[in-house]
Amino acid sequence: MLRWIVPVVRWGPNGLSIGDWCSVWADYPVVDCHCHAGTGDGLTGPWDTSAPLRDYLRRASAARIDGTVLFAPFSSDYALANAEVARIVAARPRRFVGFAFVHPERDRGRVAELVSHAVRGYRFLGIKAHRHDGRLTREVCAVADRWRLPVIYDVMGDVAPIEMFAGQYPRVAFVIPHLGSFADDWRAQRAFIDVLARHPNVHTDTSGVRRFDLLVEAVRRAGPHKVLFGSDGPWLHPGVELAKVHALDLTAEAMRLVLGGNVLRLVARVRTGTPLPAHPPAGRLPADTDPWDRLVRLGRTD
Repeated sequence: MLRWIVPVVRWGPNGLSIGDWCSVWADYPVVDCHCHAGTGDGLTGPWDTSAPLRDYLRRASAARIDGTVLFAPFSSDYALANAEVARIVAARPRRFVGFAFVHPERDRGRVAELVSHAVRGYRFLGIKAHRHDGRLTREVCAVADRWRLPVIYDVMGDVAPIEMFAGQYPRVAFVIPHLGSFADDWRAQRAFIDVLARHPNVHTDTSGVRRFDLLVEAVRRAGPHKVLFGSDGPWLHPGVELAKVHALDLTAEAMRLVLGGNVLRLVARVRTGTPLPAHPPAGRLPADTDPWDRLVRLGRTD
């Protein structure tokens, strides 16, 4: 087994914090970068109703998963949902790290406030957003840029805008889960692998990927430093999702990166004190409604 050192990350008695160089686990850590926790209020499915961790923790322990990144299920009020996740993280700080869920549309104008409270008050180390709620906005990206927070953003197969926000915000590490499509959209996943390979600040996770050969191709083309182990727990079995990573038959160094080194590297960049000054981007992110699509519908494409 490989013993290793985590740069500028300390997983101490009060949980994960930014500090000096230190050794963490006896062997390289296994960190699940994608797990939901807490209560939703939509009541349309598990994704917006409840994300209980009892079975997840039992399964993760059996699979020898050391730590887990937690964020809320879908909610109509992410301030409340993030507070619930913070309580869960605080109860087991050596096991969990929290990311702040934000709604790009409903939280417009207060994303900075929500994230600042999550970082300073809850010690969260990332942002979660979902295309189901709305397309990623400049506001969300700019806040992530100032705090150096990684952003886990489920694009739901909407791959093309990644070119825009990844290019506009090169200092932000974007993690696009499921190779770009939990719905197993082969075309979207293949298109995403090209984006993953070309943009140094674009990453992916392994959660929910069913076409194993695409996962193999993603590691081969983009490199193991761009791929993070994730389960999309508690609804997917963390042990089953972890088995896919082991089946990749990576070198020891590549396995170290995918299983935990990559996610720890990304959160090591987070500023927990004062955010950096705003970094003016060079252009515009895509609008929520593509103006070209609107012109096509109106029959005005000349």
